[in-house]
Amino acid sequence: MAVTQKERIFTGDPDGVDPDKVPKKVLKSGAKLPCIGMGTFGSDRFSAESVAEAVKGAIAVGYRHIDCASVYGNEANIGAVLRGVRGKGLKREELWITSKLWNDKHGEKDVIPSCEQSLKDLQLDYLDLYLIHWPFPNFHAKGVDVTSRDPDAKSYIHENYMKTWRQLEKLVEMSLVKHIGTSNMTIPKLKLLLRDAEIKPVCNELELHPHFQQPEFFKFLLDNDIIPIGFSPIGSPLRPERDRSDGDTIDIEDPVIVKIARRLNVHPAVVCVKWAIQRGQVPIPFSVNRNEYLANLRSAVSTPITQEEMKEIAGIDKNCRLIKGQVFLWKLNQSWEDLWDPNGEITPP
Repeated sequence: MAVTQKERIFTGDPDGVDPDKVPKKVLKSGAKLPCIGMGTFGSDRFSAESVAEAVKGAIAVGYRHIDCASVYGNEANIGAVLRGVRGKGLKREELWITSKLWNDKHGEKDVIPSCEQSLKDLQLDYLDLYLIHWPFPNFHAKGVDVTSRDPDAKSYIHENYMKTWRQLEKLVEMSLVKHIGTSNMTIPKLKLLLRDAEIKPVCNELELHPHFQQPEFFKFLLDNDIIPIGFSPIGSPLRPERDRSDGDTIDIEDPVIVKIARRLNVHPAVVCVKWAIQRGQVPIPFSVNRNEYLANLRSAVSTPITQEEMKEIAGIDKNCRLIKGQVFLWKLNQSWEDLWDPNGEITPP
């Protein structure tokens, strides 16, 4: 049966958003990164099957940017979806697929096989973007609480990180990966990488939402032609219990966000996503609910937030980091702040 034009654009959902109308970030390579992606971290709450079904629905409504990772445990399920939509006429080059190298695969002999496994699971010949998930090679078992520690945990050691990065550069040379980047980094760590890398990172994935705007880091990324990809863009209300702390704030209950949502007649979560896109980062919200991921995508093409409202949101930053990363600490009695180089220098071993 011939594929119709509508099926080619929407892959089967007439209520979706034309992906050609979704704004793109143009990289130096000429590649175009959609300004919003679909996250696939199920927060330990959703099965691999349900996440894959959400990805299928997201592509149907017009998403073309899917953010994956080997540690999420669902790439094989998502791969079956990607094979299915391509079988319906969606071309590989119309998709932007990201994956990430997990912490226990930083070894020089582990990087390329780990990427190859992600490619096999995702049923792809190449990735558009491959990230080092965390700068620490410290492993933790699934579902552990914040007190868990890898007995072999290490601090950030730049020489070791560069050995891992060189393998990512090889992946580009092998045409298995189009672009490489970083995740959960800090300014001092990125300064060293930019100094030493032969292939510079094109993206950095980091936590960004109205209550955690990271203005200094955000500016640093833009100044160095690194696209900020923002996870937890609505404040991650379904994040795992281990990532919840006393004092965490709730973005979607902020009076400024709620006021704007009422004006636009949308859910406050949509305001957070819309703010992220207009600010210049690339949000990757996750939901298994069609009405939510469709509303998030529509935020890219619907009535914008005004400049005055953008200024109001800039004023509600609470420096509230939600994903603190305690399980990656390398010594007893450390504070989670040590992972994030709070004094502008890499925390010593």
